[in-house]
Amino acid sequence: MLDERAKKLLKALVERYIADGTPVGSRTLSRASGLELSPATIRNVMADLEDLGLIVSPHTSAGRIPTARGYRLFVDTMLTAQPPASVPPAPPQLAPDQPQRVIANAAQLLSNLSNFVGVITAPRKASVFHHIEFMRLSERRVLVILVAPDGDVQNRVIFTAQDYTQSQLIEASNYLTAHYAGLTIDDVRERLKTEVDALRSEIATLMQAAVQAGSEAHADSQEQVVISGERNLLTVRDFSSDMGSLRKLFDVFEQKTQLMRLLDVSSRAEGVRIYIGGESMVVPFEELSVVSAPYEVNGQIVGTLGVIGPTRMAYDRMIQIVDITSRLVSNALSTK
Repeated sequence: MLDERAKKLLKALVERYIADGTPVGSRTLSRASGLELSPATIRNVMADLEDLGLIVSPHTSAGRIPTARGYRLFVDTMLTAQPPASVPPAPPQLAPDQPQRVIANAAQLLSNLSNFVGVITAPRKASVFHHIEFMRLSERRVLVILVAPDGDVQNRVIFTAQDYTQSQLIEASNYLTAHYAGLTIDDVRERLKTEVDALRSEIATLMQAAVQAGSEAHADSQEQVVISGERNLLTVRDFSSDMGSLRKLFDVFEQKTQLMRLLDVSSRAEGVRIYIGGESMVVPFEELSVVSAPYEVNGQIVGTLGVIGPTRMAYDRMIQIVDITSRLVSNALSTK
């Protein structure tokens, strides 16, 4: 455990490094901390902090900079995010009847306010059966048409083990619509586990095929990530001198798989969360941090948004930006 003196010095060092971007020496730290300590005492404390892995000395400087562990301790125990004096107004485009525009503008708003990268996942929708149709295309090729309550239509071609006549397909469509309409795909899948033996074989087979097709169609329509401001990272001094790091970052934005994994973790947490690079494989780059928060529609969490930038960022300000934008998006997408 750190004593109060060490905590104050670490806090002052992190804040000074975030503000200036240069390694912090003992003389600067003495002024920044407000503590009446001799330079020798400060150097001893900094040596202790370095032994704990909280700060490190770049090989070209006598000063120190925070490590990922140092940032984490600062964020968890020393950061006090003050409520903003004023909330930036929501852009006029955040209209509740234009959800895609809300999402796009939220990413841009996050980027503009932070000067880093804004990212947001599109709202996840429960895939619900409203109406199911089967259409015979040719021998053992059937088109499955799934209609959601909001009118969204998903089509999938399936290959069946036996050939069905169109009249058999119509009978199956009517039965399945009558008994399963209004249920989500997951609910239907669970019911089929107990009901499949009681259903006629062709009904059961077609229903299982419909569930599989619905799951695939739903997966294809999900996981949309909107990113804004990637070019902002080109002007960040922490990245601009290392083209290798920049290429890795842009690969993440291009592939989006790691980004989706991170945002999925964030969506299961309440409030604003901070992920600091180098701590785990969730954020695999040591120089990168993510400040994120879930957003809601009518009280249900449906997506995540956040800011991606260097570990040397003003975390208190990023927390405010992410929290405010989360509230704006939730309000714009929810039914008044």
